[in-house]
Amino acid sequence: MTGSNIIDLNAEMLAAAGESKAWPFEEAKKIIARYKNKDFPDTVLFETGYGPSGLPHIGTFGEVARTTMVRHAFRVLTQDKVKTKLLCFSDDMDGMRKIPDNVPDRAALEPYLHKPLTSVPNPFGGDYASFADHNNAMLCRFLDTFGFDYEFASATQYYKSGRFDEVLLRAAERYDEIMAVMLPTLGEERQATYSPFLPISPKSGRVLYVPMKQVDAKAGTITFDDEGSETTLPVTGGHVKLQWKPDFGMRWAALGVDFEMFGKDHQTNAAIYDRICNILGGRAPEHFVYELFLDENGQKISKSKGNGLTIDEWLTYAPTESLGLYMYQRPRQAKKLYFDVIPKAVDEYYAFLSAYPRQEWKERLGNPVWH
Repeated sequence: MTGSNIIDLNAEMLAAAGESKAWPFEEAKKIIARYKNKDFPDTVLFETGYGPSGLPHIGTFGEVARTTMVRHAFRVLTQDKVKTKLLCFSDDMDGMRKIPDNVPDRAALEPYLHKPLTSVPNPFGGDYASFADHNNAMLCRFLDTFGFDYEFASATQYYKSGRFDEVLLRAAERYDEIMAVMLPTLGEERQATYSPFLPISPKSGRVLYVPMKQVDAKAGTITFDDEGSETTLPVTGGHVKLQWKPDFGMRWAALGVDFEMFGKDHQTNAAIYDRICNILGGRAPEHFVYELFLDENGQKISKSKGNGLTIDEWLTYAPTESLGLYMYQRPRQAKKLYFDVIPKAVDEYYAFLSAYPRQEWKERLGNPVWH
């Protein structure tokens, strides 16, 4: 699944790829159609998102693995002539809304509620500067273990370094347009206090959910009340972040994302992300919505709860390829992750592997083993 692998291209395979109905090829064809009658950009950008409120889990693996499958199919269809990149983006500037159940000392983190995750101390020990830094490092180690070809990105670094400044200033200019998209999606009480801008309090360091008293597009500033005193901050330089729905669209516009998949829990918001992206001068990426992973009780698996089957538990009993197969199959169908799925996935993987050498390219490209 490594994106840096050299792809063996031959005429028969290319012809089969062009006709393949396998879902990674179908998604890759959408990206190619996106640039119909125009040149590809210098780099076609694939993105995955990660919330470092907890340790990476099997769902994290699934999103990166599936995106890599689409990237691989795209490279085949374009005969490896178009540069691609997979950006694994960590939303580590988000405020810590609750303390995860699986940290060593939950009480020690209580004073840091609502502070950016990169400002929360690391409860696990070691040399990591913050809770987010620890979890980001675990994410990278996790992805490196499987040989994924990716570039890591930190929201905190991107905001503070100015990578988003141009689009954040545009958000100030087009504040009313963004509000016109967001307000109809909110209840009456929430509408009264909503702002797409979330300032980082100079007093408490917390991410503030407060209404704006003024948005000065010319100066690039916002004004709000912070613990009883009127405060003005620039929207640039990491003093402010965006609410998560506008943040999706802003990031797509700022980075030029071409493809991003996300779970079904985002599906109703996808149109909002797209509209925000367009308002901010970008072009919304191609989407793929996958169903959620559930534990044996039918509950959504969660990083903060630590429920569901873990990667380590799977790999104790089965090879990585069987997990890759599990992620490839029926991505639009909700799946339970519990022990009994492992032997079934192993048996199916070896059956597909046995069939592969005897197949023509048309069948091979529909065989999960190839992906």
